Amino acid sequence: MVLEFIENFIVSNPKIGVIAIAVLISLIVTLANYFLMDKRRMREIKDKQKFLQAELKKHKGNKDKEMEISQELMGHAAEMLKHSFKPMIVTMLPIIFIFGWMRKLLVDTSIAGTWFWWYLIGAIVSGIIFRKVFKLP
Repeated sequence: MVLEFIENFIVSNPKIGVIAIAVLISLIVTLANYFLMDKRRMREIKDKQKFLQAELKKHKGNKDKEMEISQELMGHAAEMLKHSFKPMIVTMLPIIFIFGWMRKLLVDTSIAGTWFWWYLIGAIVSGIIFRKVFKLP
């Protein structure tokens, strides 16, 4: 019954429906990041990266020092990727199913060819807002 209501709403108001789903998915992804990521460690890594980037600018021209700092930066980037991988795994499968459902649902609507762009804009904007609200790095 609830799914029928959602489907009818999306088909009758496709732009609003797609943006609403994008906001909902962004909220779920942000909550997954909030609860599954080590926020303290992510902030430490980000601060260290900022410091190293400033050091890189300071040592411009010194190839040996630049190489050393760049390698350290890449190590921190790899660690950040490792920390963000867990929430991504948890949220990816449901999102894939939702995308298939939306594509099938929106095939006969006015935004059939552009629904993904509506989704993307809604997800980016709401994702930025939710990350600020939850103070995620």
